[in-house]
Amino acid sequence: MSGGAGAGRIEETFARLKAEGRPGLVAFLTVGYPDVQSTLALVPALIEGGAAIIELGVPFSDPLAEGPTIQAASLRALQQGVTPHVCLDVVRQLRANGVSVPLVLMGYYNPVLAYGIEDFCRDAADAGADGLIVVDLPPEESGPLHAASVLNGLRLIYLLAPTSTDERIRLVAERSRGFVYCVSLTGVTGARRALPPQLAVFLDRVRSKVSRPIAVGFGISTPEQVRELVNQADGVIIGSALLQRVDPKAPLEDELKSVESFLRSLKEATHRYELAPQAPADDAAGR
Repeated sequence: MSGGAGAGRIEETFARLKAEGRPGLVAFLTVGYPDVQSTLALVPALIEGGAAIIELGVPFSDPLAEGPTIQAASLRALQQGVTPHVCLDVVRQLRANGVSVPLVLMGYYNPVLAYGIEDFCRDAADAGADGLIVVDLPPEESGPLHAASVLNGLRLIYLLAPTSTDERIRLVAERSRGFVYCVSLTGVTGARRALPPQLAVFLDRVRSKVSRPIAVGFGISTPEQVRELVNQADGVIIGSALLQRVDPKAPLEDELKSVESFLRSLKEATHRYELAPQAPADDAAGR
């Protein structure tokens, strides 16, 4: 078992963020986009820019939940021969290079099954991964992976969507470890101009049933959108908007400056503010 996974890096990170009074930025990169060496360099740049947790996307040929940006990144990585084994080696190298923030592998169930559930969880933990997000695995069917994750000290993180029933939310609250991933909308990943109008209601519904930290992803791309979430989320996940700043044709140094600057602009928006107190109902009614 990885010492990092067993020590609870994810929990420690969210406890620190809570003490600091702000949500954490969770930065997503597709492993191998634009190439493996770039991934190894981009992760430290993201951390320097303010990322508290790194999600490493495991490329897959049929990424059902992804929009055009992440689809294109996955395709390029696959064309260069990036496999789950390569992804685990990237985790291992990042740890050897001194990366200490939580590293969460995000992908789809088929590559995990092809690798072997028990073997994948063992090797991921040994490499230094802290958690897994398997986008297309519903909690009702997650028994074998859940058991292998627990055995190896990995946090298996489940997703909830605005369409999730109260029963599904309660099940995820029971099974999820590390944090709960709240999908902001019914659709695929991709930067968007505005957050869905009913997102606050959805997050309040989840918060009423889930005691673990909540991170919100899909469509978040601007400091203004981050600012909208600071009093509702423990984590804000940035994916497509970040990958759009990785230009395969640009020098690596320019890519590093671009992503670090972008993350800094988002982190500046994470300062949590006090909401104005609401007047008691009787006072508001003049009684």
